[in-house]
Amino acid sequence: MTANDAEGRLERLAALPLRENLRGATPYGAPQIDVPIQLNVNENTHPLPDSVRDAILRGVEGTLDTLNRYPDREFTTLRASLARYLGHGLDADHLWAANGSNEVLQQLLQAFAGPGRTLMSFPPTYSMYPLLASGTDTRYIAGTREPDFTLTPDAAAAQVRAEAPDVVIVCSPNNPTGTSTGLDVVEAVYAATEQTRSMVIVDEAYVEFAHTGTPSALRLLPGRERLVVSRTMSKAFGMAGTRLGYLAAAPEVTDALRLVRLPYHLSAVTQAVALGALTHADALLATVEDIKAQRDRIVAGLDRLGLTPTPSDANFVLFGPLRDATAVWHGLLDAGVIIRDIGLHGRLRVSAGTEAETTAFLDRMRELVDAGVAVPAR
Repeated sequence: MTANDAEGRLERLAALPLRENLRGATPYGAPQIDVPIQLNVNENTHPLPDSVRDAILRGVEGTLDTLNRYPDREFTTLRASLARYLGHGLDADHLWAANGSNEVLQQLLQAFAGPGRTLMSFPPTYSMYPLLASGTDTRYIAGTREPDFTLTPDAAAAQVRAEAPDVVIVCSPNNPTGTSTGLDVVEAVYAATEQTRSMVIVDEAYVEFAHTGTPSALRLLPGRERLVVSRTMSKAFGMAGTRLGYLAAAPEVTDALRLVRLPYHLSAVTQAVALGALTHADALLATVEDIKAQRDRIVAGLDRLGLTPTPSDANFVLFGPLRDATAVWHGLLDAGVIIRDIGLHGRLRVSAGTEAETTAFLDRMRELVDAGVAVPAR
């Protein structure tokens, strides 16, 4: 598309009766550039094991004779399988799933936010949160973090009490910083919402990559009917193309989501693929330890190069600030390596890939440091 074509489409878009809060907005999305080493969207770059592929193929084949019929609207078998995977005394009534964790979050906002209501999260954090707020006509409130990107219980609770949001999202491990949030923060935020009866969502999309001993907010669910823990199969499971996100919460929360979900929103094929993967969860999650090792290798390697990586509990590493992050990004791209420029104070984010991919990234970063391109900001 030429610049003139793009400008013309923007003009035609502006002429439509678009909602005011969507005018001038830009859609979410990372650059899609075909290069050999793609470390920009936090995917699990390891291929599916053969045993998982076979299980998925058998499951999908089993749906073919009934594709003329609507799928199980309640995806009961899948919810039971997800509950078994999570443990913590959960059963199918506590589970919900949708087409990616983004749709899970969207449905939560459709049910508990919307016009006249507010959503609060704590930037820098997942950039979809304000977009999901805008898409559901919810006012977005940006909280703050400490300079090292951590969030303390007192600070988080004070902000929540001051703003009284209808929904609070805490991302842990946080994207794009990789920092985990202590359960004491979640407890403090939940306590701060007692009077407002606000929903508290803990987005644990990357929790499987956390260092050993890092607890999940799942253990806080009993007795907290307004607490939700969101997960995904896109990251640790390596199933980004499946688009399967899910949550655990009190059964009444899943009842609320039935009021806003589209009919038969999870296709029979999606359910079959997810079930096939869950039956071989151990094989899929075997790659997690390798990814964690490569993540820690990136942290150590960038530190040796004199750069400043943020310690990470996710499958990615944030580093910088750099004097010219854009030049570093292009320098990597010239070598066939794409990472993410998130526009955060000269910082860049790189996903942990395979050993070979990580080596290629670190080797190129060494070249950029030696060439005076990758220079810390002063």
